[in-house]
Parts: sequence; structure tokens; C-alpha cells
Amino acid sequence: MDNPSSSDANSARQTLQAPSGGMLEDADISTSSDDYARRFAGPVGQWFVETQTRITLDLLRVLPPGSSVLDVGGGHAQIAPPLIAAGYAVAVIGSDSSCGGRLRSWTDQGRCRFDVGDLRALPYPDQSFDAIVCFRLLSHSVSWTRLVEELCRVARYSVVLDYPSLRSANVFSERLFSLKKGIELNTRQFLMFTPQQIDQTFARQGFDVRSERPQFLIPMVLHRLARSAQLSRMAEVPGRLLGLTRWFGSPVIVRADRR
Repeated sequence: MDNPSSSDANSARQTLQAPSGGMLEDADISTSSDDYARRFAGPVGQWFVETQTRITLDLLRVLPPGSSVLDVGGGHAQIAPPLIAAGYAVAVIGSDSSCGGRLRSWTDQGRCRFDVGDLRALPYPDQSFDAIVCFRLLSHSVSWTRLVEELCRVARYSVVLDYPSLRSANVFSERLFSLKKGIELNTRQFLMFTPQQIDQTFARQGFDVRSERPQFLIPMVLHRLARSAQLSRMAEVPGRLLGLTRWFGSPVIVRADRR
């Protein structure tokens, strides 16, 4: 994640209008780029993605085999390919046609569908997909509560998403931002959330958060600085054994289920 903000940080966004009215939910244009993918190159970056994938597949085990999954803003191609490999019927939606570039090897083979649409007004009927996944989008959203509303509307059973937690070392993110920017170069502002905010927003849509899975106790920027996946794995073990990661880890992956 990147430089934190306590409100919907719109100042750096283009003043483009969405068909639904208001600012475009277009942060996925950045996260779908090759430049963004370089953040996850190398052993440490691959470990980040592997951790995210393992948790996500575990959370989705409640679904029957072959269930339909919509990946909202998933042009980064971090989670769609593992979902396809696991046997899910996967569709990805992006805010712009450019967001489908990293998925082309799967879409060209007919193994995945890529759609373009307004992420604040998803072009699907209610409960169109068994589950919705949404990664690396909520914290950069122009209207995160509206985004969650749409995810819930389209989900038949479950929504899985990630968010950076305020109940973590992210409270020091302002101080770490200069270090992070020096490592990632293209770092951006982001929103942070409390578990209560996430729970309450889902509850208003008739969903209950059934599982919370914090990923790392140590800030990701420090893992990147260490440049050793093996060292990072070892450094995270004490926090997991002591239960600290469960309480103070971030980013958090949650699964919310329709009541």
C-alpha cells in the first residue's frame, strides 16, 4: 500500500465523469499496468502474491466446484489465473480496455472473460456471480462505500476483498512513506480502514464478515527493503505464533457472506 489519507483522496485523480455520476472508479488502470506489476517481481513480490493467493483460495473453499467468480478491478492478473486453475468460472471487469492487457493469454484462450464497465455501477444484474473478489482497489477508491455496495449487489453468496488496516503498523505509514517511495518510485495515496468500518459497511448490505485474514505483521515496505523472501518468512513466524498478526496484521483479506 502507499501514502495514507483519512478521506477519499480525489485530488490526484483525473476529473473524468463516470456513467453513474461522479468520479470514475479507475484506480485499476494503474494497478493493471506493467509498471505496477514490477512491484511484485522478484522473490519477495512473488511471496506477497503467493500469500494473497493461498488465503483467497482457502476462503473460497465454501463455494461449490465450478462456481462463478467476478474479479473486480483484477487486471493486475494476480488472482484471476489461480482462480482459473482452481476450476472457477472467472470473469474480470476493468474500468478501461487497457486493463485487460495482462490477462490476454487467458482471454485469448477463452479461459477467462474480460469486460469493461463502470465499477461504481457494474453492468450485471443482481446476484449474477456466486462470489466477487476485489484486490488492490478499495484503498484507492473514489467512493469506497459505493464500491462495496456494488460488490454486494452482484454477489450471490460471498465477497472477498483486501484492505489496509489502521489497527496495524500502518499508523506509522506517514513516516515510512519516504522510504517506500524511494523503493517503489510510483507509490500513491491510499485509504486505511478499521475492521469496524468494513463490518458495518457490509452489514448495511445484508452481509456478515465471516473471516478476517491479516497477511503480514511487518510492513510490506520493510520486507521489500530486506529483499529476501526467506528472511521475511522467518521474520513473520513469531508474530503468527504469538497471535500478533491476527490482531495487528495488514493488509487484511476478508470474506463477507450474504445473510
